[in-house]
Amino acid sequence: QVRVVESGGGLVQPGGSLTLSCAVSGRTSDSNTIAWFRQAPGKEREGISCMAKDYGTVYYAHSVEGRFAISKDSAKNTVYLQMDDLQPEDTGVYYCAADPDYYCTAFTTYFGMDYWGKGTQVTLSS
Repeated sequence: QVRVVESGGGLVQPGGSLTLSCAVSGRTSDSNTIAWFRQAPGKEREGISCMAKDYGTVYYAHSVEGRFAISKDSAKNTVYLQMDDLQPEDTGVYYCAADPDYYCTAFTTYFGMDYWGKGTQVTLSS
């Protein structure tokens, strides 16, 4: 059984930064493709970043490219999402998901990954 747990959300001012963590247990993060998604109030879930399991190739949605960075610490089985220059539209619940057979090329349109965390809230204050 694979378990995914997000942490690191919080309240931040526009222009600020946060780092989210995604801890994967039960199976190494290296054997899973890991993706980050978010859902803002009243909006559909959005794929924002993905790291492929084989070569660690990373992908970003246009809305976060240049501001967010995904990385991995294999020794800790943890994937991080560094978020800089946060804006009010970045508010939402951020989810991490893992799947050994998922293709990152689909992360902006297909959300059917096997293992999901419960999410962590990111709120931009005015």
